[in-house]
Amino acid sequence: MDKVTLTINGLKITVDKGMTVLEAALRNGIYIPHLCYHPDLKPVGVCRLCMVEIEGQGLTISCQAPVEQGLMVKTENPEIDKVRRVAVELLIVNYHADCLTCAQNNQNELQRIAAHIGITKERLERLRPPTKTVSVDTSNPFFDRDPNQCVLCGICVRTCEEIQGVSSIDFAFRGYNTTISTFGNKPIAESRCESCGECVVRCPVGALTPKKFQQPSREVKTICPYCGCGCGIYLGVRGNNIVSVRGDVDNPVNKGNLCVKGRFGYDFINHPERLSAPLIKRNGEFVEANWEEALELVTRKLSNYKGDGFATIASAKCTNEENYLIQKFTRAVVGTNNIDHCARLCHAPTVAGLAQSFGSGAMTNSINEVSDAACILAIGTNTTVAHPIIGLQIKKAVQNGAKLIVANPRKIDLCRFTNIFLQHRPGTDVALLMGMMRVIVDEGLLDETFIEKRCENFEDFKDLLSSFNLDFAEQITGVSREKIIKAARLYATCKPATILYAMGITQHTHGTDNVLATSNLALLTGNIGKPSTGVNPLRGQNNVQGACDMGALPNVYPGYQKVNDPMIKSKFENAWGCRLNDSPGLTHIEIFDAIHQGKIKALYLVGENPILSEANAKHVEEAINRLEFLVVQDIFLSETARLADVILPAVTFAEKDGTFTNTERRVQLIRKTIEPIGEAKPDWWITCQIAKRLGGKGFDFLHPKDIMEEIASLTPSYKGISYERLENGGLQWPCVTGEHPGTPILHTQAFATKSGKGKFIPLGYKPSAEVPDDKYPLILTTERSLYQFHTATMTRRVEGLNILRSHEMVEINSKDAAALGIGDGERVRVISRRGVVEAFAKVTDVSPLGVVSMSFHFSESPTNVLTNSALDPVAKIPETKVCAVRIEKLEGEEDRSADYTQR
Repeated sequence: MDKVTLTINGLKITVDKGMTVLEAALRNGIYIPHLCYHPDLKPVGVCRLCMVEIEGQGLTISCQAPVEQGLMVKTENPEIDKVRRVAVELLIVNYHADCLTCAQNNQNELQRIAAHIGITKERLERLRPPTKTVSVDTSNPFFDRDPNQCVLCGICVRTCEEIQGVSSIDFAFRGYNTTISTFGNKPIAESRCESCGECVVRCPVGALTPKKFQQPSREVKTICPYCGCGCGIYLGVRGNNIVSVRGDVDNPVNKGNLCVKGRFGYDFINHPERLSAPLIKRNGEFVEANWEEALELVTRKLSNYKGDGFATIASAKCTNEENYLIQKFTRAVVGTNNIDHCARLCHAPTVAGLAQSFGSGAMTNSINEVSDAACILAIGTNTTVAHPIIGLQIKKAVQNGAKLIVANPRKIDLCRFTNIFLQHRPGTDVALLMGMMRVIVDEGLLDETFIEKRCENFEDFKDLLSSFNLDFAEQITGVSREKIIKAARLYATCKPATILYAMGITQHTHGTDNVLATSNLALLTGNIGKPSTGVNPLRGQNNVQGACDMGALPNVYPGYQKVNDPMIKSKFENAWGCRLNDSPGLTHIEIFDAIHQGKIKALYLVGENPILSEANAKHVEEAINRLEFLVVQDIFLSETARLADVILPAVTFAEKDGTFTNTERRVQLIRKTIEPIGEAKPDWWITCQIAKRLGGKGFDFLHPKDIMEEIASLTPSYKGISYERLENGGLQWPCVTGEHPGTPILHTQAFATKSGKGKFIPLGYKPSAEVPDDKYPLILTTERSLYQFHTATMTRRVEGLNILRSHEMVEINSKDAAALGIGDGERVRVISRRGVVEAFAKVTDVSPLGVVSMSFHFSESPTNVLTNSALDPVAKIPETKVCAVRIEKLEGEEDRSADYTQR
């Protein structure tokens, strides 16, 4: 970066060329008053307070003046002071009459400026204050908006537009009546505001204020516990309570940005419904017990079920260290590989598919590369809802000129930014992607050099591709051939191009084929192994990537080392001092089938709620009721925990140390912030206690960092990772030595396959296991809400999130609703071959004709009672994205409509 030297107030400073005078001054500790400037936003110069004098140029707005070699700048003189004083006095008297005694105190930038300039009450008394006042908008559950204290700096407007891409607010009216308003001047809760709070944290005055803010006595740096983005946060603490959250500006994932859950969704930590003591079921009722009683009962019972009559469900909410111990306990102590976790229900095809084509089943590139892509194909991902911070990267890329292709059965929020929207029928992803690849091959848009040097099996793939003509692709997908051709050309020619996908790709009986279609497309165009390219699965939970890495799967040890490989088996036997089973265990769905059949009699369930999350959930509940012994380890009394024989109270992420691995393979420290609630204990401690009491060796750990040392000794991709290194920031695996910097981009020189080459996989189109018919004429697909998370064990304990979304809604196309006589907000019954659920109808053309959508967050309307447990034969994932249903209006429900300020 070129440098320039300038002089400010007689002080010579050297700064980067391209900075503004204001940025140069602030970077060097020279204060220039300003209200409308924010480092995250484009400068607009509307407040005029950053006025400076530049020799030869006169009075200049410093936030818009670029630095130049030899500039002579003065930030204060009588003329500047006069201009600032008049501007500040008018701001204070018109918009913030109590500025000099503001309750915001040191958080109010206008107060700081007034003190700097020397504004006094006496000077203000000569000015006539406004008589007009406007009502305060208190409609949002997390913050208030007071127009009377607004100085019209526009930071909130620009934040919502430039950073969030939402534009829920703007300047409205004119002259003296100018204000910041929503569309139609409605309360902000009725606008398109997403309640992220980004405007609140940037507001320089008291116009936007949190409802429940308390000044923390200390802050602890850690990682958000929600989606797979892995955002850095600071938890604010008073006493033993979490009172605030702010984004970590130094974290490369989010750079300080947070979504509504990340910023406001922490009330569950200190919630009064937290499990605070072990519970034992006696005569059908839970009674509190001490740890000795509970552990004695658990170990006495489990000692009767060693071997394949036992199974474990691990947790994507738990740390790497805890998942490592849970799988070690299951294999080394109980003697079975019957262990799985919720990745089976979301990204098992990613592991199975990408391992075939690339040799590694994980995101190939880094989150912060997305904004530099020239083309983005977002298929089967509602990114702005499920992964909001990655959604910001997509919006930034579009602002930078990137072309966006969205492929989704539903007209999701991302379609506002798209160049091409491919609205294909649910379950037709392979036909769509193979159609695109047919165009690329036929028109010679493939990267022949890359294919020749770095790929294999191309000819077999090309031979099968010939069966995917555009007539077939159009007929199967419902997408016009013109759009398929346009999308293919765009992806193949606008480089670098990246593919983002999520569960819209994976949750199918052909989910592995869907994943392989994305890898074929990337290989075909050479969009792999380079910055801002790749195939990037977006993981749904905070540590679902880490749980997979740690071997919480039935067929692999940590680091995806196969349980039926004799050399690998011997390695772990020597390390753990035991004999191990070399037969792969049962997967998630298979475990519950085996329980239902009486083959598995005892289950250790950690931090999961399968009665809500599992497809064909009634079958799962029936199975659980047939168990002879069920141990549940959780932070709340979940719907599944109610069926347990023993409940062991665990702690949240805020009450323990450990690591999470996010969707881009970044291993990051979480840090203990408060003491455990009641008698709750960390999951790693609980598992160690059970293991030792059952005679297990190698469970005498005193701290999670000791567990990580064992992980590193046995897991090649984690070999160079230690707590000491992570104190300086996260590391992306593979990290193979103590000096290795980590790997932001996979497959730059070679693939992780045996040959070192990327492998094309020939594919055929397979329909979904269940299609509509006369009895069940609609397709149900599942979605997530921005305001709830997974089975909502945590988010239903956050009052504000429940105000924004408190119940299940069936999103139905207006034509389908009219044909059924269903009005917006009316209560309906949704029926599949497996069960019945009641919910509220939301009439919207986001859902196409013939397709309805529901989330799975609400126990009152358990959507997965409806879904199909038919499995992908390779990844064994159930097909929760496609099932056939019919909808009936409930009689007498006309007046029982839902509140549609809800999202």
